[in-house]
Amino acid sequence: MLSALLNIDCSLNGSRSQGDKLLSDLSTWRIGGPCKYFVQVSDQHQLASAVRHCNQQSMRYIVIGKGSNCLFDDLGFHGCVIRNSIVFLERNQPGLFRAGSGYPFNRLGLQTANEGFSGLEFAGGIPGTVGGAAYMNAGANEQETADVVESVEIMTREGECKILNRSELSFGYRWSSFQDMKFLAAITAVTFKLKVSESAKKNQQEYLERRRCSQPLEETSAGSVFRNPLGTDLSAAQLIEMAGLKGCRVGGSVISEKHANFFINRGGATCGDMLRLIDLAKEAVWRQFGVVLHEEVLYIPP
Repeated sequence: MLSALLNIDCSLNGSRSQGDKLLSDLSTWRIGGPCKYFVQVSDQHQLASAVRHCNQQSMRYIVIGKGSNCLFDDLGFHGCVIRNSIVFLERNQPGLFRAGSGYPFNRLGLQTANEGFSGLEFAGGIPGTVGGAAYMNAGANEQETADVVESVEIMTREGECKILNRSELSFGYRWSSFQDMKFLAAITAVTFKLKVSESAKKNQQEYLERRRCSQPLEETSAGSVFRNPLGTDLSAAQLIEMAGLKGCRVGGSVISEKHANFFINRGGATCGDMLRLIDLAKEAVWRQFGVVLHEEVLYIPP
């Protein structure tokens, strides 16, 4: 049944096809059981073939990038995990950068700032991919992805390609209209329009230094767990810290002592550990401050 799918690209799992790819290997949290089927794609044609094959087989599937915003279940995923490795970068004209959705977002941020372009300085410290950044409208340091998006190329669940201009898209805080598109299979490429700036590299270096000093970048995490709540000047990290939860542990998962919105896998953490720690933080913040925290990370059920 999977011969067509596996012929797309078996570079990560060789001839293996069933139940032997651990999702913990595909997640920055290093959590997750085996997926039933796994395939890696490196261009839009391969992605279309994988999506169409899954549809033909009535097979459940998900498309992931670097897994930096995912919490996979301990039971794994009972379908096909398609890893997006569409990695390319084109400079079509000065300030116009078209990147494959699997392109590392931090690498793009570093490259564009080094070349003297402003708009993605914040991206230099954000793990994940270009596609994930557009989907979540990633941001930091008063910049966000939506500010510089020119157009986005997507693939529908029927395996068809479409180009959406900026005027056809909506963005908000850690939100984009992609999150409400029922027909969306994946983002495949994003074109960014940046401005020339002599201070881009210097500004980025300052951002990165602040990040190194304030976040546990050397630890095993998924970045920020919660969105910052609306209607208050306090961040999610400040609320969690004020609730006295820094260093709080459930199994192998712990709330970072350095930044309270980073939940760390200190070794052997399970999905269950992390979900319980997330619930504990949400309950404590609600009980003490009356503020509801909403997850930025996405839990993927089996």
